[in-house]
Amino acid sequence: MTRQIDVGGVKIGGGAPVSIQSMLNTATTDVEGSLEQLKRLKTAGCEIARLAVLDMEAADGFHQIALRSPLPLVADIHFDYRLAIAAAEGGAAKIRINPGNIGSEERVKAVVACCKMHKIPIRIGVNGGSLDKELLRKYGHPTPEALVESAFSHIALLEKYGFYDICVSMKSSSVPLMMQAYRLMHEKSDYPLHIGVTETGTEYMGTIKSAMGIGGLLCMGIGDTLRVSLTADPVREIVAGKAILKAAGLRKEGVDLVSCPTCGRTKIDLIGLANRVEEELRDCKKELTVAVMGCVVNGPGEAREADIGIAGGDGCGVIFIKGEPVEKLPYEELLPALLRYIEKL
Repeated sequence: MTRQIDVGGVKIGGGAPVSIQSMLNTATTDVEGSLEQLKRLKTAGCEIARLAVLDMEAADGFHQIALRSPLPLVADIHFDYRLAIAAAEGGAAKIRINPGNIGSEERVKAVVACCKMHKIPIRIGVNGGSLDKELLRKYGHPTPEALVESAFSHIALLEKYGFYDICVSMKSSSVPLMMQAYRLMHEKSDYPLHIGVTETGTEYMGTIKSAMGIGGLLCMGIGDTLRVSLTADPVREIVAGKAILKAAGLRKEGVDLVSCPTCGRTKIDLIGLANRVEEELRDCKKELTVAVMGCVVNGPGEAREADIGIAGGDGCGVIFIKGEPVEKLPYEELLPALLRYIEKL
């Protein structure tokens, strides 16, 4: 089991539930716009949010946002150690730095001292695309071993000054590389791991890559918090992250929708029906498995373990509960009837 850190009341590691993070794409100087996005993220299920702190003006914006934020905030810092200190003093629940680009050891020491005083964890963010030149010369290119060595060199620097409130990420745009790096780090360290695939692309391809990398690690018991990185509205990152956690068996709240891929036996618009069922139940908090199946073969038979479902017929369908048919209806009445039954469950 990994160590545990506390990010504004959200526990990471030590057996705590895997938390979901995102990063705002608003300017941190846009206080009202950032707060509006934070509200949307919280409603979607986000538990921790990160903001880029580019300069002192952004650090001031971060402070104003932190005073009213509905979520714990992580300050994303590069190059200027003074920004890390300003964010720590301005309400950050965690600081994300790469100690290698903050500057001299004295500057890292100053950041550590500030975070210790304010009891703020530090995430060491190692990225395959920005490894130290010496490591690139040693390994030739980004490798799992290079990412892990980079992480441990940064950890050693923080530990030198008695700082152990650490979380580690080792992201890459390569799914196999990031998975191997996290597996290696998991074997060698008990610091909590922030897992994710970086620069994944648009929502479609990015979700696939993230499901492979993040989901694969979670199924191996690796990972304490996650971010799905998408070139999309940050809220979509939360939707994808929740789906990944649910698929990995780590979250149960809400509806688990199962539906068959359709075949020549299907006599109703199953694709359209499944999409409408998914949309209608998106915000349902009941822990239910709901099946939308194309025929009697895949209906009460193969989906008998579902709490409730639909089995299609020829322009009609049957509502079934725990594998037992309860009502036969025309196609257009199936969705309203399903929702009524779910309301009563």
